Amino acid sequence: MACVERLEALTKQGIVAIDNGSLILEEYSKYLPRPGSEKGTGDIFLIHVFNQRYNTDFVRMVSVTPVKDEKIGFEELPENTFDRSDRKFLAVAVVAKAKVLNAADSDWTQHSKLMNELGVDVEELCPQVIERKLLRDEN
Repeated sequence: MACVERLEALTKQGIVAIDNGSLILEEYSKYLPRPGSEKGTGDIFLIHVFNQRYNTDFVRMVSVTPVKDEKIGFEELPENTFDRSDRKFLAVAVVAKAKVLNAADSDWTQHSKLMNELGVDVEELCPQVIERKLLRDEN
């Protein structure tokens, strides 16, 4: 429910940071339901971001630079072991100085030292889910 409430609130008011190369939109668009299928809150939010991507009252579009160096992934990042598929979000957060809203991905917690070094604030929307994942990973 915390995720649904936050996405609905962001749709009404707030600024979302994305990259100007559409890496984030492309990744999320893979998960959109087929035409005629029921859309969830996340789908509605993504469609809203896509439709508003040039509206500076809602979207802050920043430039990030992907690099072939597997150890960093983006020019804006130091050497890291962060999940490669999530590096685009991290690079955007660094450039935009944006807060990351995380639902249930434990990588953000596991890399809290990197987040601190980069000055990235991560808000865990479902910390109990992440705690369970981390406990499961330990066992």
